[in-house]
Amino acid sequence: MRILVSDSLAEEGVRRLEAAGEVDVITNLSPEELKEKIKDYDALVIRSGTKVTAEIINAADRLKVIGRAGVGVDNVDVDAATRKGIIVLNAPGGNTISAAEHTIAMLLAASRNIPQANSALKKGEWNRRKYNGVEVFHKTLGIVGLGRIGVEVAKRMLSFGMRILAYDPFITEAKAQELGIRLSTLEEIYRESDFITVHTPLTPETRNMIDEPQIAMMKPTVRLINCARGGIINEATMAKAVAEGRIAGGAIDVYTKEPPTGNPLLDQDRIITTPHLGASTAEAQINVALAVADQIIAISKGELPTTALNMIAVSPETLALMGPYMDLAEKMGRLVGQLGDSRFEMLEIVYGGSVAQRDTRIVTVSAIKGLLESIGGSVNFVNASSLLRERGIKLVESKTESANGYSNMIIMTLKTAKESISVHGTVYGSRDTRIVQINQFKVYVPTEGNLVLAVHEDRPNIIGPVCMVLGEDRINIGGMHVGRIEAGQPQLMVLNVDQPASEETMKKICSVSGVVKARTIQL
Repeated sequence: MRILVSDSLAEEGVRRLEAAGEVDVITNLSPEELKEKIKDYDALVIRSGTKVTAEIINAADRLKVIGRAGVGVDNVDVDAATRKGIIVLNAPGGNTISAAEHTIAMLLAASRNIPQANSALKKGEWNRRKYNGVEVFHKTLGIVGLGRIGVEVAKRMLSFGMRILAYDPFITEAKAQELGIRLSTLEEIYRESDFITVHTPLTPETRNMIDEPQIAMMKPTVRLINCARGGIINEATMAKAVAEGRIAGGAIDVYTKEPPTGNPLLDQDRIITTPHLGASTAEAQINVALAVADQIIAISKGELPTTALNMIAVSPETLALMGPYMDLAEKMGRLVGQLGDSRFEMLEIVYGGSVAQRDTRIVTVSAIKGLLESIGGSVNFVNASSLLRERGIKLVESKTESANGYSNMIIMTLKTAKESISVHGTVYGSRDTRIVQINQFKVYVPTEGNLVLAVHEDRPNIIGPVCMVLGEDRINIGGMHVGRIEAGQPQLMVLNVDQPASEETMKKICSVSGVVKARTIQL
């Protein structure tokens, strides 16, 4: 791979990236320069300084992955990347502790006016009364967003004797009780909290989620903390409320525009500001750099990333367990796709037996990927589902306890404008995958290599002449399977061959007496 690092990255991360390919570190690129350079790279590693717009993404002819050494990806057009099949990944755990500790440092600094007192003392002032603060002991802390960072903040502030209220629609009551905090509504947090800290991503729903109506509910002694994303708290509204004494102050590390030149928050002495330092520790910089590097190395080896934002994330444990089913589903998708002779209308997948008890989302994506690869085009785990929708192909999934006598079963049915094609597959043992039925024919076919499929009459002297044709054309047969419905009914011959049969070879096979139809398949 050729890898471009366009923002400052810990040297440890750069050195590890070299295991994946050739690495160029070129920082401070203008959008025009990045648009030109990106054409030559397979991977782009960024932090918050580089904005990866749709225009830049569309100019990227080779790009496979964008890695953000950090958590937020609001500087990446994820939708544009998804449409082009480019993986967008981040390092969600690498800076968790640093961000949580900075949040707490800002909260404590705001409660005791530490930066203001420090600045005054260095100017020769000695005014203890002016910088009188408040304790956090027995105060109420409202946490909006209880993800990794929010949880770490809660754990630490409980040890300070704070009462914790938290809002997060994805956290259960049981989890909250385990942490020792109380789940609340946003209104309860706004009305009851002495300190409020936000830990949500910036989305259309969270942008300006704390604005004039919310501040109007708050105590005049409340202090607001934002070390998450600029724009969650309306900056102008907060600055005005502090200036008018309607809230006591706060601490802000992130801004809607960075650097925050002309930002009204900078004019308020009771609002502590830092230049986006949440992840700025030596440990965090190394952690996020190594985390992104490891994901890019995995992709370079053909493995799936675990922190992708625009595809189903797969942990190493899940991949080890579901990998054989993913491989089976992809090969089945290619098979039904090559058997279809007209416009695809619907893909139906039924999971049976033990596989039906598991999370099969990534297996379904594998099936879609295989199906669409059978008709050409650039398809991967990122864009497979969206391409299926764009083509107007309906997806239907279901699960059942039945597995037709096997411990597990995947049944894939492709409905086209003219016919319906069904393939059954199973994982045998730990990793051995087999096709066990094609339409009504029972077979037992390894899911690899090249196949020749021929439907023929149920009578002698057909299989031999077909094999003779392949031998005459110097195509070696590695295995043979014959599926029979009942005596006198057509049979299905499946031959595993070492190389694809040419169009000319297939014409010869179709001309063998008794062969009804035949085709070559590449799995």
